[in-house]
Amino acid sequence: GGRTAIDDIDTIAHTKAAGWFVSEALYSSETPESTMREFVEHWKAVRGEEKHGYAKRVIVAENSESKSSETQEKKPTFINAKEAKDAAKLAKQQRVDIAARGCTQRDKAHIRKTTPVHFEYEYGSYDLEVPYTEIKLSDTPGVGPNPPFKDYNTEGPKCDPKEGLAPLRLDWIRDRGDVVEYEGRRRNLQDDGKRAIKRGKASKEWRGRTHKPMKGADHPITQMWYARHGITTPEMQYVATRENCDVELVREEIAAGRAVIPCNINHPEAEPMIIGSRFLTKLNANMGNSAVTSSIDEEVEKLTWATKWGADTVMDLSTGNDIHTTREWILRNSPVPIGTVPMYQALEKVEDDASKLSWELFRDTVIEQCEQGVDYMTIHAGVLLRYVPLTANRVTGIVSRGGSIMAEWCLQHHQESFLYTHFEELCEIFAKYDVAFSLGDGLRPGSLADANDAAQLSELMTLGELTKIAWQHDVQVMIEGPGHVPFDTVRMNIEMEKAICQNAPFYTLGPLTTDTAPGYDHITSAIGGVEIARYGTAMLCYVTPKEHLGLPNKDDVKQGVIAYKIACHAADLAKHHPHAMDRDNAISKARFEFRWLDQFNLSYDPDTAIAFHDETLPAEPAKMAHFCSMCGPKFCSMAISQNIRKRFGGAAQQEQLVEEARSQAIADGMKEMSKKFQESGSSLYQSVKA
Repeated sequence: GGRTAIDDIDTIAHTKAAGWFVSEALYSSETPESTMREFVEHWKAVRGEEKHGYAKRVIVAENSESKSSETQEKKPTFINAKEAKDAAKLAKQQRVDIAARGCTQRDKAHIRKTTPVHFEYEYGSYDLEVPYTEIKLSDTPGVGPNPPFKDYNTEGPKCDPKEGLAPLRLDWIRDRGDVVEYEGRRRNLQDDGKRAIKRGKASKEWRGRTHKPMKGADHPITQMWYARHGITTPEMQYVATRENCDVELVREEIAAGRAVIPCNINHPEAEPMIIGSRFLTKLNANMGNSAVTSSIDEEVEKLTWATKWGADTVMDLSTGNDIHTTREWILRNSPVPIGTVPMYQALEKVEDDASKLSWELFRDTVIEQCEQGVDYMTIHAGVLLRYVPLTANRVTGIVSRGGSIMAEWCLQHHQESFLYTHFEELCEIFAKYDVAFSLGDGLRPGSLADANDAAQLSELMTLGELTKIAWQHDVQVMIEGPGHVPFDTVRMNIEMEKAICQNAPFYTLGPLTTDTAPGYDHITSAIGGVEIARYGTAMLCYVTPKEHLGLPNKDDVKQGVIAYKIACHAADLAKHHPHAMDRDNAISKARFEFRWLDQFNLSYDPDTAIAFHDETLPAEPAKMAHFCSMCGPKFCSMAISQNIRKRFGGAAQQEQLVEEARSQAIADGMKEMSKKFQESGSSLYQSVKA
């Protein structure tokens, strides 16, 4: 029990004991280090260099090589119990952290399945397979089975990343008879950047499935054009099934511009989804390499990781090596819409010199990305020459990369932005491929001090103007929103966007509600995200713990996605979205019934939930216990509540007991008053003492 004394060591050392356990002697010693050394010396006086009482230690002649290997492999030694205890705690915490980073439990519990839906219209007949996630639940003890829980699924079917996904929508697109295949622009090494030019090739060429690019033949081939012409497409039916709503609602919202289905005809692998305030709040995950770090394999892994945890769309914001090829790998493996900021690649093509940018170069880059299959593009066409001086006195200036690039170009050339002056031509290009605009907030505030200023609001007015132009071309539009906003003005921002941009879907980065928490900005922004989505924002762009600090890795992606899944869900609850509370009800029921595994599996991150539980109660029987380590077996309120029900019955029986108690209290009161009356002489009137 830790009470080993120095006099016991000689006896223990002559046995085959592996060692001894001492704590009391160390805690009571004023010099625990010297006390520990004394114990060790007594032990070695008997054992020498022998190990475990019988295994001889192998002595290797020391040389420089053995010394270096010994240094690398040397295990930590502890000279007191506190160090050993702290090391054990750290090792335990590391095991919890590693388990929480994984997806083992999630993959066991969250099973992707599909619902068959037959769809027919004038251009063809299809048996759609619409995905959902099924989570099997255990029986309620003493009551009976619980039905499986069904949830929205973004993960996509499994595939070999080298081959890519099957082209789900290819037949739907071709059967409409309004697209043509063509050779397309020739890809060149400039598309992959200067390092690819030096190497003479991309670092990892795409070798999987390819197809000739397609474009519209005679009219816009956007979902908005079909909706406005009264055509219900397979994409719309697919979305309606996923959203558990009527397909006519989908068509009406698309036709009015209040929702978008981003689905470039050259990205047939994508499973159609909808972004609009009358539908589930969506979340976007940003990724992409930088000039400093990351690779194609890492970015594809981030894509599959983000969609596994619930990302509805992904933006490839690569600014480094192999931009074109990285995007090709991402698109061919993505079951969700992919967005980009084409300005980043255009700037790479001119070796980061904004003054060399031109409309012709930018237009070629846009067509390149349209032919690859990018579903929506951020275009900073609202950054006008006259707005740039409005940012001169800001605390953080222009924080949008695309916005700052265009501001620099405008001032260097003393010209209006070519994105603004050529916007109608962009609309004509997008209409041929069904690429949606994500009109960028290039002058968004990067700090609370700059929120809601003249630059931000002036750009928003211009975005409202550009929205009308895009709609005239039947092109779908989203509006990007602010980044840093005080909480009390969050609602004002969404209300202004609705009014100015005529209810086009709002897509916001957060917003962050404080600037004080680097390392925790996934939390500061999710707070603002709930508020702005509650009042109508259709999609939230996630923020990871690395925001303002560095390029997010795989773990950061998971943290960001989970934080924003929570924010989106909280907003849907606040909007009273149909069936939004189903998951909450299911997990609350499991929690009250101590169905621990169901509680873990119904959470957004089962692996973290089970790792935290098992940190203190790792044994399997603990997953059936009616308590956790917070309250212990005697103070669990839910266990006490269950005992109350067992002892006193349900609501009716408890109401009866309350009524009996109330009646008894009245009777007792009457009896007490009667006694007082008799004691006072049974006189109806009593004299009052002055």
